[in-house]
Amino acid sequence: MKKVLIIEDEQNLARFIELELKHENYDVDITNDGLSGLNKALQQNYDLILLDLMLPEMDGLEVCKRLRAQKDTPVIMITAKGEIYDKVTGLDIGADDYIVKPFEIEELLARMRALVRRYSEDHQSNPDIINIDGLIIDKHGFSVTYESQNIELTKTEFDLLLVLAENQNHVLHREQILDHVWGYESAVETNVVDVYIRYLRNKLKPIGKQKLIETVRGVGYVIRK
Repeated sequence: MKKVLIIEDEQNLARFIELELKHENYDVDITNDGLSGLNKALQQNYDLILLDLMLPEMDGLEVCKRLRAQKDTPVIMITAKGEIYDKVTGLDIGADDYIVKPFEIEELLARMRALVRRYSEDHQSNPDIINIDGLIIDKHGFSVTYESQNIELTKTEFDLLLVLAENQNHVLHREQILDHVWGYESAVETNVVDVYIRYLRNKLKPIGKQKLIETVRGVGYVIRK
């Protein structure tokens, strides 16, 4: 089931869209202001966000801009404004599509299906990129970035982060990590895994991601989605 966030201050419209989406088997959350919408979008994983332009607390353009700094969740902007400037500005800062009120719900559903499908195809065609809540791991380029900031890692630290990222939600035993990162023939003791996990957490701490890697006591480590 696809999960959608509606950020819309017109409560009757938000409720109408919610009912239509639930009828189409979408899981739906609603927020009525930009700030709470942004926080929800960053804290949870959505397949698509419907974002109004004129919102209290924080306007839709600012929400989209801040969201794009950390996540690539597909965004359709919904607004009563139809001027070219607003459309161009919204698309320039990262919105994927734009629909103007009033609109037919069938058109919105069609745009949503197309966008989710395109997003899925794009991600399948670029398996070298892993995005974990805005932390971008480029397997081919051996780089890790967050909000356009490069995170300097040694090769061992990168390999350690990569094996955990490629096995999200699967707890890896220290022996498994040792085999993947240091190799089957390595004479390295398993406690070196703990040491490098500490190194890696220290590298992620300045961007607030030190808790990304969870310790499973007596077993090993995991990154959870």
